[in-house]
Amino acid sequence: MSQQIEYKRPDGGTASGFYAEPATANAPGIVVIQEWWGLNDQIKRVGQQWTEAGYRVLVPDLYHGDKALDEKEAEHKMNELDFGDAATQDIRGALQYLKADSDKVGVIGFCMGGVLAVLSAMHNDETDAAVSWYGIPPEEAGDPSSIAIPLQCHFAEQDTFFPIDQADAFEQKLKAANVAYEAYRYDAPHAFGNEDWDYYDPEASKKAWERSMAFFEKHLKG
Repeated sequence: MSQQIEYKRPDGGTASGFYAEPATANAPGIVVIQEWWGLNDQIKRVGQQWTEAGYRVLVPDLYHGDKALDEKEAEHKMNELDFGDAATQDIRGALQYLKADSDKVGVIGFCMGGVLAVLSAMHNDETDAAVSWYGIPPEEAGDPSSIAIPLQCHFAEQDTFFPIDQADAFEQKLKAANVAYEAYRYDAPHAFGNEDWDYYDPEASKKAWERSMAFFEKHLKG
């Protein structure tokens, strides 16, 4: 089953998103966080892949009905987004929605969503595990040493949006704080997991998917 739903934000406001659930009762939940394109068909397919793997899924609509059709528009929408509000209200509300019927809930995000997945690990107590695909938050967004849940990161060595030296610096902070994390690097460009974009790398995407699946299997179903 899949449908568009509305749910409550912690501030009492209303957010919306794409919701899908498996036939399995008491399934764990996953909040899937969009790339800079918005809540489009591609990210809905990502959500449905997790549902097929046995998870309840909610993909928050962070652009509130809008979508970007080209890179210029996507960059504009991403730059206009209030990341703090998105993380602590739209995404936290989605976590709380899933937590009402799931014992454990994780977050996974891609590109812009990868940044927000890390912010959720930093700021949202409802997050039980987090996965970030090619997204690294800026220093002013929060302290990585505050992360107290399992974190998995996927970095692209040819990334021009989040250069690999940013990944190096981020990993150093995680190591220094003894955060329970694992990180993988791929000889691929940014957004290598998006099958609808020019930078798609099937081999890298397959490996990252397998590692993400195993990670959530361990921390949400285990």
